[in-house]
Amino acid sequence: MNEETKSVAIFDDDEDILSICHYVLQDQGWQVNTFASCDDVVNKLKACKPQVIFMDNWIPPKGGIVATREIKEDRDLKDIPVIYFSANSEISKLANTAGAEHFLAKPFDLDHLTEAIKVALNPKTC
Repeated sequence: MNEETKSVAIFDDDEDILSICHYVLQDQGWQVNTFASCDDVVNKLKACKPQVIFMDNWIPPKGGIVATREIKEDRDLKDIPVIYFSANSEISKLANTAGAEHFLAKPFDLDHLTEAIKVALNPKTC
């Protein structure tokens, strides 16, 4: 990972979650791109070029499963790790259905947020 351009994209319709994640990750040197909807997800991601993506399950207008599948079908985006996050008790199943590589259950400890990124970017070392 290139230290000078650490970029993450977060899709969640909960403004509090977006604000907290933005604050924590920006404090750790990340360029944080937050989105309250997943419309035009492919173009949004191509514009900000993140190393990792957080995707909420209930993100309007089409939901995280559809949005993640669109990401994974795009030649330029398919290799970016997606961390699916939701309060749904079936989160691992939802993440698998969506095609996400990782998941993070809500509510989460802020340490788990940064740990999820480390695991997503270095799956063999964690």
